[in-house]
Amino acid sequence: MRRLLLPVFIFFTAIASAQQNEVWTLQRAIQYAIDHNLTIQQNVLNARLAKLTMQQSQLSQIPNLNASGSYGRSYGRSVDPTTNQFVSGASYDFMGLNANADVLVFGWFQKRNNIARNKYNYLASEADADQARNDISLNVATGYLRALLAQEQISVSQKQVELSKAQMSQTLEFAKTGRVPELNVAQMESQLANDSANLITAITDYTSAILDIKALLNLDFTTPFSLEVPTVELTDKSAVLTMSPEEIYAVSSKTYGTIRSSNYRLKAAQKGLGASKGALLPQLGLSGTLGTNWASTLKEYTGFNVTGIKPTGAFIPVGDTMVNVYQYDGTYTTRNVPLGKQLNNNFRQTISMNLTVPLFNGWQAQYNVKQARINMLTSELNKDQAELKLRQDIYKAYNDAKNSIQKYYAAERAAESAARALDFAQKRYDLGLTNTVDYLTTKNTSYTASSNLAKAKYDLIFKLKVIDYYLGKEIKL
Repeated sequence: MRRLLLPVFIFFTAIASAQQNEVWTLQRAIQYAIDHNLTIQQNVLNARLAKLTMQQSQLSQIPNLNASGSYGRSYGRSVDPTTNQFVSGASYDFMGLNANADVLVFGWFQKRNNIARNKYNYLASEADADQARNDISLNVATGYLRALLAQEQISVSQKQVELSKAQMSQTLEFAKTGRVPELNVAQMESQLANDSANLITAITDYTSAILDIKALLNLDFTTPFSLEVPTVELTDKSAVLTMSPEEIYAVSSKTYGTIRSSNYRLKAAQKGLGASKGALLPQLGLSGTLGTNWASTLKEYTGFNVTGIKPTGAFIPVGDTMVNVYQYDGTYTTRNVPLGKQLNNNFRQTISMNLTVPLFNGWQAQYNVKQARINMLTSELNKDQAELKLRQDIYKAYNDAKNSIQKYYAAERAAESAARALDFAQKRYDLGLTNTVDYLTTKNTSYTASSNLAKAKYDLIFKLKVIDYYLGKEIKL
């Protein structure tokens, strides 16, 4: 039996001590989780998107300005863009340049309300990111304490195994000399096997806790990871009783991310309602346009060569006589109007005021108002629910901490009494004054008491850290 158990002990003990190359403190683990945890990264990205939305809405107050240009060639019958006359048969090139700007002069503060809504949504996203950091910090602390407890359980179990092995050797010597029957040897072997199973369970719990921590940290599972065992003082364990749950809630409600987020989202919903109402009313806008064009068909006269005169067929009275009207006859010379001159001559500017009155749009605007009002009421309920949950959680954490203190005191007294009982039983067993069954019962009671004390200790530490979490304090050991 001993030959089979010894390799098992060495193997599992090696697992518990293999990752000693790199020691992680709780503060380092929390900071690493804040920098690498996927949930936190997602919340940070959400906050960045909300910030971009806020900035875009702020920039929407700037007037819209657009410029456009076109160049093409026309074939067949078409309208010359420079003369607005029909051109038939000939093809020509054309070009147009345009710019326009518009700004909302007054729209019942729709843009201002949208900006405020997006601002509060951004602040809510920031609060959500803060809450995610705090939650992950508490989860890392929980896993860290769980691993420390498992590590301490390994230490207790190892001592039990070593003690059982020593008692096994002693019982074998007693059996050889006839001081105890062979039954005692079988009972000690059973006890040694039970202690070995407890050790294996503790090592398994430790390995599982380390894997959970690595998952929270988004750390590669093959990375060496061992815990720094801090010196935790429990002298101030009753300090939690100096504040009432309502006092803790008063502090927490000002810093707790979920409460801040729900408040911001309620304000955002209120601003959203204001923006929706503004869409029911007329809007006044100002717009301006600049434009010019060019066409290859436009020509200008450059000269006139006179070749003679000819009658026009018209007459005018001169005294009592009607005199024929003549005109010069000749040829004209032309040229295409230059690009710059056309662009300058055709340059046009317009400015206008625009009044938009919503008359009927399928009740879309009214629907938006009703939806915004429901969103506001929903946000109010979410805020009330968040405050109620926080108050319930604080009262529960407070009562858990108080009960944990009492459990720790009881476990401490039980462990001290069990240690004294084991010391007496050990001395009596060595003298042959007690049987193996009674001795093993006392020994198991002492082991259970030591294990319960370790659990009570780390449970109390965790409960106190939960109170610190609600008070907004840094989680550290």
